Formats: sequence, structure tokens, C-alpha cells
Amino acid sequence: MKHILLHGLGQTPESWNGTVKAMKMQPDILCPDLSEWLREKEVCYDTLYHGLGVFCSQISEPINLCGLSLGGVLALQYGIENPGKVNSLVLIGTQYTMPKKLLKFQNIVFRCMPSRMFADLGFSKKEFIGLCKSMFQINFQNRLKEITCPVLVVCGEKDRANKAAALKLKELLPGAEIAIIPNAGHEVNTDTPEELGKLLSDFFAKR
Repeated sequence: MKHILLHGLGQTPESWNGTVKAMKMQPDILCPDLSEWLREKEVCYDTLYHGLGVFCSQISEPINLCGLSLGGVLALQYGIENPGKVNSLVLIGTQYTMPKKLLKFQNIVFRCMPSRMFADLGFSKKEFIGLCKSMFQINFQNRLKEITCPVLVVCGEKDRANKAAALKLKELLPGAEIAIIPNAGHEVNTDTPEELGKLLSDFFAKR
């Protein structure tokens, strides 16, 4: 069975390196580059989600799907809309409805950053900001009941912006498990990669 790890906005596939190294099923782990799905296309959330659909359609068997932040939002939507394809779901620092005030604040910060800081992310500064704007209306709260697979909700202990959403997801998804990772912030895969890798290995091994 394939295990797909989706990185967050501002990350790259290499952000999973430490986590993958700590996992037991390394040959079956796929870490796609989200920016590749947007190449020469409109840079928006819908294009990104379409790219995930195409990627997953090339895998014949059910998948274990894990995503962090933006990757978690993509994984959540895919789990809702493709219950027969997703064997299990891991949501790390993931919002199920977009916090508009936070997104607007982030966009203000992005506008103040020099364009060169976006060069390694596969997006221009304008595209990066546009992608964030395209997510403002996302709200999956009324569709969470459509998820039928096992779910693990993960959040860093220091991730104040997403901890409330993690606890609420655990409440809204019957049977979901939750893990709060000590000493980790939002980017759990780079803050505590070994602990996350062991957590994912144990969770996926039970499915």
C-alpha cells in the first residue's frame, strides 16, 4: 500500500526527509512536489486539488494519505470525496474551515517579504499570495461526516493557531485519534521528524 505525504505551503518534498527516514515503510512512501501540479497552470487551490486527484488516480490500490497544513486541507477534501480510495487519513496542523483573519494577516506578512524569498518554493510572490486568497471560502465542516476511514489528527504542542481546530476535528470525527506532539510548532515534520515518523509508522501499520 502506498503512503502519500503532502507538504505544507512554504515547504518542499524535502521537508519530509527526516520523517521518512524514521518510518518503516520507506519504499512505499511518496512525497509529491505540490508546485509541480501548478506548473504552467492557474495558481489556485482548485488547480492544486485537481493535481492531487490526477496523482492519486495513477495508484490502483487504496492509499494512506497524510498532509500538513495546506497538504492537510487537500488530504481532508480528498478523503471526503473519495472514501473508497483512502484507507486512512492523517491531518497535521490542519484547518477544516479557513480562519479568514489568519489568512489575511499571513498575506500582509507575505506582501512585506522580498520576492527572492519565494524563489525556492516553486511560486512567485504574486502566485503565493493568490494561492492563499483562493482558499478563503473553504469550509468542510458540514462534510466531515462523509469521512469513513480511520483518522489521526496531529498538532504540535506549540502550534497555537491550529490546536483548537485539531481538538475540534477530533470531536467532529467519531473514532478519530489525536496526538499532540511535545516541543513541536506548526511544522511538525521538520520540528520533530523522528517522533512524527514513528507515530505515522505505528498508525499506518494498524490499517
